[in-house]
This record gives sequence, C-alpha cells and structure tokens, in this order.
Amino acid sequence: MTITYFGYGSLVNVDTIPENTEVTPGRLDGWVREWKVCGEGANGRGRCALSVRKKDGVEIRGVMAREPRTRLAELEQREKRYFKVEDIGTSFRCEAEGIPGPEELFLFKASPEHRRWGSETHPILQSYLDCVLAGFFRLWGEEGIDHFLQTTDGWHVPVLKDRTSPHYPRSVNLVPELADLVDQKLREIGASFLSLDE
Repeated sequence: MTITYFGYGSLVNVDTIPENTEVTPGRLDGWVREWKVCGEGANGRGRCALSVRKKDGVEIRGVMAREPRTRLAELEQREKRYFKVEDIGTSFRCEAEGIPGPEELFLFKASPEHRRWGSETHPILQSYLDCVLAGFFRLWGEEGIDHFLQTTDGWHVPVLKDRTSPHYPRSVNLVPELADLVDQKLREIGASFLSLDE
C-alpha cells in the first residue's frame, strides 16, 4: 500500500524525503504557489512557507512522489499546517510521458488558521527558499528557478537571511555558484531581505 502526493516546494528537493521514494517530475495544471502559510518554528520565531491556490491558465512544475503508506503519519506531521486536497491526478502530467497521475494523487494546502501572507514577523526563511530552489535547479536547471519565481505569488514578503545559521530543519548547503545565482534572481524580482539581528 502506497501514498502518492504532489510536491511543489521543499518536497521537490529529494534530499528532504526518504531515499526510496519514487519521484516523477511533472506539471500540475490550474494551480499557483503563494507565500501564504504562517506559523512558528521550534525556536518560537515566526516564519512563512509555501502553499497553493487554484488559478486558471497557470501550471506549476513539481514532483509526483510515491511512498509506503506507513510513512503517512510522519509526512502529515511534517505538513502539520496543511490539509490534504485529494484526487488531483487528472490535473497532473508526467513530464517524460505526458500521462496523467493516479486518481488518488493529493497535495498539501495551507489550513485556514495558518493561511495568511508572510510578513516581517513571519518572513520567508532563506534556508527554506534555498532548499526549494536547489530542488528545482537539480531537476530543471536555471529554467526551473525562473519558473518557480514566475509561478509563485507573494514576493512582497521579506526573506530572512539565515543561510549561515539556518532556522529551517531540512536546510541544505548550496555550492557558491548556485547561492550566487539564487541571490541574483531574487534581486532581479525585487525581493527584500531581513538580517537575523533585526
């Protein structure tokens, strides 16, 4: 017995999921990402993460991931500020074959009590964003980073510069060239930054 879900943010980065997970890159039609789920981390500091909402005429890249059903409780704990949107398989297309996903494909969307725009008190963690963009870069190169930036709403939300002292529990180390590319892309879209001591 397995579970099959669509990852559109940190779940795209295979370093954050179990090694034996079956991962298939693809596209989900009719959805857009947004910086609109807020909560507090283990350190009590506010942070903002990704969610999605329906939007006609947009498709987002991501991965279809299949894991043993025994992993569901652990996955739901990881996504504790979200609820499952079931049966999205017909909106998904595998990138290689162009075939739809299974009917039982689901995704995680922000729970109503956590669904609000990030802010200075609930910023985007640079360590989280690095993790997400490293996943997109691994699968699609620079084009993947551009796609993510273009199909994600909410870049008015500031980014907390915690790269050297990560607050995100599944942080990854970017090679200097990729870190520079990510920073350049964020400057180009006008992202604002907060220092850890602010």
